[in-house]
Amino acid sequence: MTRSARVHRERLPSAAVRAISGVISNSRRGLLAAAAVLAGSAATMAPSQSSEEGSPIFGGKIPPEYRDWRLISVAHEEGSLNDIRAILGNDVAIKAAREATLPYPGGAVIARLAWSYDPLPESSKAFGRLRSFVAGMPTNLQFMVKDSSKYASTGGWGFAQFDDGKPAVEATQKSCFSCHETVKSRDFVFNRYAP
Repeated sequence: MTRSARVHRERLPSAAVRAISGVISNSRRGLLAAAAVLAGSAATMAPSQSSEEGSPIFGGKIPPEYRDWRLISVAHEEGSLNDIRAILGNDVAIKAAREATLPYPGGAVIARLAWSYDPLPESSKAFGRLRSFVAGMPTNLQFMVKDSSKYASTGGWGFAQFDDGKPAVEATQKSCFSCHETVKSRDFVFNRYAP
């Protein structure tokens, strides 16, 4: 999936922000709690209507059922993106991820939701030098769809990205595979199942 990071104008539900406001970034328990909260937040984010232009995957629309998928993992991207991500999968993807099945079977769909990774100002008052971080503004939503015949030229995966609820331009979506080639040995999937 590409590394574009345009900011959505929507905010996470306030309950989700409050729930993760006490998570300490250095703590393994905190990371697990953040993963659970991010998965719940993903389920409450309502996607905007999208146009038919852009990726042919899903007919250029965000599949509404992704909000019911389960958590595969969470990730944090540093550098200019500086975001936090929840990686979700449909039932086929979850089963393959849990069992470390490679290659992923046809019908697997992986979603990646990203938010800005924002420091929580109140954490320094509560924890001293330790800082907590929370998910801020949504940046984008990306999908990988496994269909070895339809997407043979891209390792069996089709890619889609949505910014502000609309499909990203075709050039952006075509650039996804070049990044994913670096993890060919894992069937082009960056994240692993987080137990």
